[in-house]
Amino acid sequence: MSLPFNIAIDGHSSCGKSTISKAVASKYGMRYIDTGAMYRAVTLFCMENNIISNKEIKLNLLIEEIDNITIDFIFNSETKLSETILNGKNVEQIIRGFNVSDNVSVVAQIQQVRKKLITLQQEIGSQGSVVMDGRDIGTKVFPDAKLKLFVTADAEIRAKRRYSELKRKGEKITFDQVLANLTLRDDHDMNRIINPLLQADDAILIDNSNLSINEQNNLIDNFIINILSK
Repeated sequence: MSLPFNIAIDGHSSCGKSTISKAVASKYGMRYIDTGAMYRAVTLFCMENNIISNKEIKLNLLIEEIDNITIDFIFNSETKLSETILNGKNVEQIIRGFNVSDNVSVVAQIQQVRKKLITLQQEIGSQGSVVMDGRDIGTKVFPDAKLKLFVTADAEIRAKRRYSELKRKGEKITFDQVLANLTLRDDHDMNRIINPLLQADDAILIDNSNLSINEQNNLIDNFIINILSK
């Protein structure tokens, strides 16, 4: 059964938004869009094309190049997951690395980048039955979504989760570096002028600091069942 509405999931970095979104999309036959991957893809483009250096953006160059950036998602039949395609190249693994994470908040604050990606996100959402996660989905991209969730967790718990993930991938990184990066990203996300991270007035708050994945999924299933019963 594919749900006849869109779901917007916002929240802090490394709080499990993508885990929630993938589970919901898989269970209910919906399309999952990871908007964070879009901003990471643009960040990678900037890094590979000498547009960003020491977290400083060459804005004029980015504006010149932004229409040359194409982002799509392809479904991997083996992993059963969507993977990010930047200008025809699969960059799913590269964009998850710490170097991209360390620069993405700078890129995500740029008005021209947000305008381009929000337009693309809304075009995708117009097709319906989409689960989309990010920072401004419920407030800006899908303000009329039937179900909006705002996910958070204690910063140190989020850092531990992210640190473990990066270590499994072989990244040479310390826990303190990961925590500092998350703290900085939280500050940038919540305090940027353009579309800051906010909990929409009608979004349901989920603090998963002490929730198992099953407990979290059951909670969200109940929200969906309640909407369908009305």
